[in-house]
Amino acid sequence: MSTQVVKGQKADLTKGNPGLRHMIAEIAWNAPSSMEIDASAFLLGSEGKVRGDDDLIFYNNPSTSYIRYKDVPGQASGGLRQFEVELDKIPPDIMRIAFTLTLYDGENRKQSFGQMSEAHCRILNQATGSEILRCNLESHFSVETAVVVGELYRYSGEWKFSAIVAGFDGGLQALCSNYGIEVSEEPAPASPKPEPAERQRAQPEAPVIPVIQPAAGSAAPPSGRQEISSSAPLNLNLKKIELKKKGDSINLKKSAAGLGEVLVNLNWNQKQGGGLFSRKGGVDLDLACLYELKSGHKGVVQALGNAFGHFQQPPFVMLDGDDRTGSVTSGENLRINGSKVAEIERILIFAFIYKGVTHWSEADGVVTITQGGGPDIIVHLDEHNNRKGMCAIAMVQNVGNETFSIERLVQYFSGHREMDQAYGWGLQWVAGSK
Repeated sequence: MSTQVVKGQKADLTKGNPGLRHMIAEIAWNAPSSMEIDASAFLLGSEGKVRGDDDLIFYNNPSTSYIRYKDVPGQASGGLRQFEVELDKIPPDIMRIAFTLTLYDGENRKQSFGQMSEAHCRILNQATGSEILRCNLESHFSVETAVVVGELYRYSGEWKFSAIVAGFDGGLQALCSNYGIEVSEEPAPASPKPEPAERQRAQPEAPVIPVIQPAAGSAAPPSGRQEISSSAPLNLNLKKIELKKKGDSINLKKSAAGLGEVLVNLNWNQKQGGGLFSRKGGVDLDLACLYELKSGHKGVVQALGNAFGHFQQPPFVMLDGDDRTGSVTSGENLRINGSKVAEIERILIFAFIYKGVTHWSEADGVVTITQGGGPDIIVHLDEHNNRKGMCAIAMVQNVGNETFSIERLVQYFSGHREMDQAYGWGLQWVAGSK
């Protein structure tokens, strides 16, 4: 039988459920569609502070080895977020996990959690799906823009849950400060450029274009509104998220206005002189993508073959142009029509050397994915294979017809055919030219 708790109440989790190893903390609410509500989890040590930026789990930093954030789509008049927690993998220095809600730009939009209704938090047994605990948030809020819903915490070798249900002013920034994180207003300095590790050079495979398309187929805060304090702040830049490892993935931020335009920019080292990737040298580095629509239609958007795509019509992806001189300092751009997310299945973003000798390690390429209202998503091409002239950079996937996930790939191929086969696109290719 599920345990019902109210504001300020605590309850056992593992003591009464000795086999509980994997659990889900679920938070759901109803709210006007114009309100943008985010759920987060803070991983806290004995002093009620995080150890570093990675201890904030949210849509742009969705997982560690023991906790995973999930945005459950399909809620018509509200939101549903889940955190999957593997209790036996939580490091011993993590004493509490605080589950929170924040309201994006609430003060400027004159919105608050007083407009939210029917909010609740549930603890579920992930193995059986059964409800262990439920806490209704009820009508405890008025002008607040952040809420600590509850905390999972250790006590005498067991895990318990505390229903905090406390509101804050100041949104996510105030909440971060309370837990030892400082939200930067400006982008953090770029990481130092790694030393080139590979010097091998080889000519890329001859460029090709597709000709046949396949058939469609704590320091727990006390009750009530809280005064925010900050000590030993850390630096977290919420305006820029870098996907650092192969397989790192995040979802684009959904908003009441929809996804809008998603801009993909490729830029690279602008060395002057005779370097292989110097703009003066005229290296032709191209940005492109493979696309698959919900209708089953597949193809490529690239300068090669003059397949520049279309923004308003299928494939809803467009290449701005082709910098054949390397003199355009802003690089090359692909534009994805986010308002057509329900018609797009997946997009594979890649770059290739049309002419010249490959030397990715000196190119220092970087792809920036920009979406209005969300942080920039950065993928550095900091893993190199100078023997191959094509790089699969990121996979864009449809998530519930509501948003896109972005996954870092950074994997190198000899050419279009090899990359196509690796990701199962199924196009047929012949040699082409600009």
